[in-house]
Amino acid sequence: MKLKLLALMAALLPVAAMAEDKLDTGDTAWMMISTALVLLMTPAGLALFYAGMTRSKNALNTYAMVMGAFVLAFVVWVIAGYSLAFGTSEAAGVQKFIGGFGNVFLDGIKWTDLSGTYPTYVFIAFQGTFAAITVAIASGSVIGRMKFSTWMVIVALWGLVVYAPITHMVWGGDGALLFDAGALDFAGGTVVHMNGGLAGLVLAVLIGKRAGYPKVAMQPFSILFTAAGAAILWFGWYGFNAGSAFGANAVAGVALLTTTVATAAAGLTWLIAEWVVYKKPTLLGIASGIVAGLVAITPAAGFVSIGGAFIVGIGGSLIGFFGVVKLKKIFGYDDSLDAFGIHFLAGLWGALMTGVLALNDKDLLWDGPMKESGDRMGQFMVQVESVVVVGLWTLIGTVVVYYIASALTGGARVDEETEYKGLDEAVHGEKGIHL
Repeated sequence: MKLKLLALMAALLPVAAMAEDKLDTGDTAWMMISTALVLLMTPAGLALFYAGMTRSKNALNTYAMVMGAFVLAFVVWVIAGYSLAFGTSEAAGVQKFIGGFGNVFLDGIKWTDLSGTYPTYVFIAFQGTFAAITVAIASGSVIGRMKFSTWMVIVALWGLVVYAPITHMVWGGDGALLFDAGALDFAGGTVVHMNGGLAGLVLAVLIGKRAGYPKVAMQPFSILFTAAGAAILWFGWYGFNAGSAFGANAVAGVALLTTTVATAAAGLTWLIAEWVVYKKPTLLGIASGIVAGLVAITPAAGFVSIGGAFIVGIGGSLIGFFGVVKLKKIFGYDDSLDAFGIHFLAGLWGALMTGVLALNDKDLLWDGPMKESGDRMGQFMVQVESVVVVGLWTLIGTVVVYYIASALTGGARVDEETEYKGLDEAVHGEKGIHL
């Protein structure tokens, strides 16, 4: 079955290189390395980042939810997620929103097939790591009170109902709703971070607050774990962003530098903001700022200048800081580890600023309002359309998935005794370092 990979590749690689599919060993090596880097982000980086912020009695459960999400989501991706995201549908109306079932279990894809200049199998693995980290991000909002069984059902369903259609709409090639509109999302600001962050908030609201929140102090297990997780995330993010250039090319170099600039600026910004507001520069603040900067620059990494990277990073850090320390208190929701405050809000900022700051360069932009006419306002409105569509799909899809998973597992929330005792021992029969 014909795949929509060539359109995706043509958007980011020089025209000469796309004249015909031909294996390039340098591009292949870079994409394999990038896949390994992105894989490291979830069962090591995100898991440590989250586990360090939770209470000691739930640290192992937190890690298990992230790692469990990764392994299950990747399996679901290979079975059907890839086909629904990047396959094709015979019905044009359906093709706007989701692919088809022609590549279920990767049927019809040979190991010799190429996606531009590297094997399609590598592209499948690379995109599978994106699918896995997206749902894992959402786990941070419901730590300490969701059944592990419910969570695993959510992971399996959400990857097909929410993640695959959104990926298709944004990156699915000709015929896909937001791709055709010219939406710019270099490496997953809408597809990954807005999507995962909003899903986390929806799940947190549906399942309710942790017992005692916000009156009971819930101290982080280990800030050192969180800081180490942030450092691993930063390291892996080079595969995430620079890998999304789909080759060892000049655009990958742009993404690498803009990612570094935005992240460093964001970490410094959060540190200063916290120092000014609370008179204490904390390690947790630096780590949070780093992740906010990484999230914010993700949709813009290959599209903006270095000056643009500073704006995206600083703004993403400030909006993330506001979301974590102010917005959560104003609305009273219990987003345990601030998946919404950091991932959704910083991702939203980055997605919108991509329309404002993207360079009008045919070698950097996909087909969109700016490419032919330089219509920046038109491009910004397309970005607005993309965040609205993604937000509505995530909201509705996550609600549906939650209630199905809850029904299948006899309710989504652990009982009071389990929550009080801690999920490490009560659910997993394991005990870490309990403080």
